[in-house]
Amino acid sequence: MTAEVYKDHKVLREWALSCLESVGLSHEHALVLTNALVQTSLWGIDSHGIARLPHYLARIKAGSIKPSPDIQVRETGPCTAQLNGGHGLGIVICDVGMNTAIRLAKRNGVGIVGVSESSHCGAVGLYSRKAANLGLIGISFTHSDPLVVPFGGVERFLGTNPISIAVPRKGSLPLCLDMATSSIPWNRVMNARRDVNELPRGVAVDEKGSFTTDPQETRALFPLGGEEYGYKGYGLAMMIDILCGPLNGMPFGPSVSVMYGDLTERRHLGSLLMAIDPSRFAGGETLAEVALQITDAAKRQKGTVLFPGEPEYISESKRLETGIPIEPELLKEMNQWSSKLGVPPLR
Repeated sequence: MTAEVYKDHKVLREWALSCLESVGLSHEHALVLTNALVQTSLWGIDSHGIARLPHYLARIKAGSIKPSPDIQVRETGPCTAQLNGGHGLGIVICDVGMNTAIRLAKRNGVGIVGVSESSHCGAVGLYSRKAANLGLIGISFTHSDPLVVPFGGVERFLGTNPISIAVPRKGSLPLCLDMATSSIPWNRVMNARRDVNELPRGVAVDEKGSFTTDPQETRALFPLGGEEYGYKGYGLAMMIDILCGPLNGMPFGPSVSVMYGDLTERRHLGSLLMAIDPSRFAGGETLAEVALQITDAAKRQKGTVLFPGEPEYISESKRLETGIPIEPELLKEMNQWSSKLGVPPLR
């Protein structure tokens, strides 16, 4: 197998920006999406980083994602709002949604924004961290098409339905939980298929519901918690699906359109984004300082202990120096898009 190559994040940012503007995104929206994808790759979350751009470009070309959507935000109360994404790019839509939640939280203590008519919104930690970087607590959920078997079942039923919670730490990067409620993200399966890699044991099942490490044979994922405790991930996934889908007038579970299916079919995805002003609570004034104390205390424990979010920060520090790894098949796909769109190829 040909070895992966490393690309400077600035080179990838320039390439992505050129691609997105060439398919009709405004500079502002292209910048939001580009920065989000490159940042996610710097964090080492390759399942949701720059590798997803070809898919977004394909959906824009197919017409299921609008490059210039009519994003509408309607405040429904002092602390709540409903956002209609107009079938645009999910990352752009949810960025607007978290900006709205932040504005409401600064004004009234908490902001909760429901999102409808969206598409794949990338890593949900993008939005929770955005709030935490401003001194707020950020919470973000989204759902996806059915890719995960229910605990005790053998057929796809719910999505990978991730959750992220971020808390500010005084003078430091936020404490951030960002996780799928499935064993792994589905995009990791897609990457493994493209790059001809095996999957970890116990995370994916074939068409008979038996565990497999072959991404080509994989038909579904197993819930977080594995064969014995997967009911925990299954339960979380169902609750998140309700909060993102039906609460926002969007479909749930088996009714959600497939990400890698018909690219002309719109996704109709929902999300729920929250920002909380800690200063409205008894411990709010010292929360960021105490959060730093907690993570420092955790790291002093015996063994090698990292706090939630730290693996991403370690990866970012490394990749800012070495570049972002790009698998050969991904580089080939990216340069095919360069040719289609008439932008300079990645070298």
